[in-house]
Amino acid sequence: PWVRTEGAMPARYFTVEEANAVLPRLRALIEEIWAARAAILKARPELEPLLHKVADNGGGPLASEVVAELERIRRAVHEIREMGCILRDIEKGLVDFLSRRDGRTVYLCWHYGEERVAYWHEVHAGFMGRQPL
Repeated sequence: PWVRTEGAMPARYFTVEEANAVLPRLRALIEEIWAARAAILKARPELEPLLHKVADNGGGPLASEVVAELERIRRAVHEIREMGCILRDIEKGLVDFLSRRDGRTVYLCWHYGEERVAYWHEVHAGFMGRQPL
């Protein structure tokens, strides 16, 4: 179910089963983000002079590559948000799913490498407050 939040896109509440069902696509999107990030970091030593050239002539092919990689990240993050997931940490692949537990709003919590969604935490507890389902 989706719930409209003030001034934002609708919030989606997930069951554990629904969260687990989106994991294959979520994994692929996180891998896409990581691949794009790695490509940007590989080019990083050359970026300093490139950034000065961008204002004059577009920066050449390296600038185009970096812009394309940034766009890959933007699209993947956008798709994750459109799914109703909350990407908390790109480097760890940490994702929260809004949910209900015992009549209150909580987050189901998953990070890349975990086989399934197996943890939850209070809205203000964060990763350190994770508890097994």
